[in-house]
Formats: sequence, C-alpha cells, structure tokens
Amino acid sequence: MKSRSIFLLCLIVLSITSLATAASAPPAGHITGVGGVFFKAKDPKTLAAWYRDVLGMPVEAWGGAALRYDAPKHPPALGWNAFPASTKYFAPSTSGWMINYAVDDMDALLARLQSKGVTILKRDDSDPNGRFTWILDPEGNKVELWEPKH
Repeated sequence: MKSRSIFLLCLIVLSITSLATAASAPPAGHITGVGGVFFKAKDPKTLAAWYRDVLGMPVEAWGGAALRYDAPKHPPALGWNAFPASTKYFAPSTSGWMINYAVDDMDALLARLQSKGVTILKRDDSDPNGRFTWILDPEGNKVELWEPKH
C-alpha cells in the first residue's frame, strides 16, 4: 500500500511539475516514455482474447493493443517503479512483473468481470488516489486496475 501511494503521489507531482518544465526541454538522448510492454505468454492468442473479452482491451488483428495517452480520463503519465525482489505486492502471482491498467469506469468493469466469473483478489475504494481492484489473468499474472480520481 505504501509503495502504491508513493507511486501515485509521484504521478500527481509529475503531472503538475510537467507544466512548469514544459518550457525548458531536456537535452537529447533521454527516455521520453514507454513505447510498449512486451512479455511472454504460454498461449498469446488465448491470453489476448481474454484481455479483449474480459477487460475490454482494444486488441488489434496483429495481436496487441495501442493504448492512447490522450484517451478521456486517462492519467497524464505512466509510472515506472522497480520493486524489491522480496516484495509481496505481486502475490499471489509468481510472475516478476505486474501491470497497472487505468480504467474509466470501475463499476462497469467490475460488473463485466463478475459476469465473466473473474475472481476479485482485492478491492480498495478508499485510496486517496482513486479506486483499485486486483485480479489474476488466465496465466496467473496479477493485474492492478486503477480508476484515478478526477
């Protein structure tokens, strides 16, 4: 919980400070953002179909999705954070990664998840940064769903 709060506070501070630093561009040769998230799957087509059908991800014919930063209600920045190897935050998944997906309507998504028989690991509507829900995908990867406060 503490790591998530720090992470989300950093996102908020970044979005505020980006307005002040927009006038002075950093020198060339630096990271500007994440261009993609790639990972191995036992059955990529089935997993992509689950993300499309259950989470509503806009999966394209080429097998992946292009998620836009300028989508309505989407946070203005992507968080990046390396957790210690000893973290229990990804549990019960044994995967070395976890993706946090921003969502526009947690209630609608939870209704879809319930109709598809997805087990909710935990739900938190009390976080000052928004609403959170955690689930596992069919390959056992923990997924964090976040509806930011607007």
